[in-house]
Amino acid sequence: MTHDSVTLDRVEIPYSYKLSKRRTLAIQVYPDLTVVVRAPLGTNTSEIRQQVIKRGSWIQKVWQKFELNPPKQAPLRYVGGENHFYMGRQYRLRIEHGGEDSVKCLRGHLHVSSRQEPSPEVVKPLLEGWYRERAHHVFRERLAECFKGASFKGVESPSLHIRKMKTRWGSCSSKGRINLNLELIKAPKECIDYVVMHELCHIKVPSHGPKFWRLMAKFMPDYEERKRRLKEFAGV
Repeated sequence: MTHDSVTLDRVEIPYSYKLSKRRTLAIQVYPDLTVVVRAPLGTNTSEIRQQVIKRGSWIQKVWQKFELNPPKQAPLRYVGGENHFYMGRQYRLRIEHGGEDSVKCLRGHLHVSSRQEPSPEVVKPLLEGWYRERAHHVFRERLAECFKGASFKGVESPSLHIRKMKTRWGSCSSKGRINLNLELIKAPKECIDYVVMHELCHIKVPSHGPKFWRLMAKFMPDYEERKRRLKEFAGV
């Protein structure tokens, strides 16, 4: 295998390539984010580079899918006895008709009280509102801690936005704005910190190349273990 890289819109794409007795050029992206090009004998380096650049947008989309892939859960019914996650732990849902609209996390249960008849249509927005409130508090706290631990020089603390995302745990804009998936509040704290640090490092290094992972290792030496736990959680 020969190693090379290209840069597309400030994003470095490292790849390996191998020449063999095959008729066509093929590009594969693996779950560990490595990119491998297999090309016919006689294919020159510049042609391989052009093909990687041509498929650059696709490669980045596959990276996003493998790197930060939220859990694919069965549709929630929002009925009593159902299990819901919060900060990595499972809580059983308890629903009651009460004098106020509230959600409380107590002794292994999420207690949802509603002034209306507590149907799933009523319980769902109450619970999602509680998750969003907790996410605002927890994510801002973790961002502050991770930013302090990273000690970036000449970088202002980024703004934080929380929204629902179908295919990503988080993202970082070119202006340094960090977006976190509301569903991340259901993951363990160390996994939340991993996603936050991941996006913070993207402020300095937009790509997922070796420089990016060296930066992650510098600020979060156990990032690989946290990454593994996040993928396990995504498979719940």
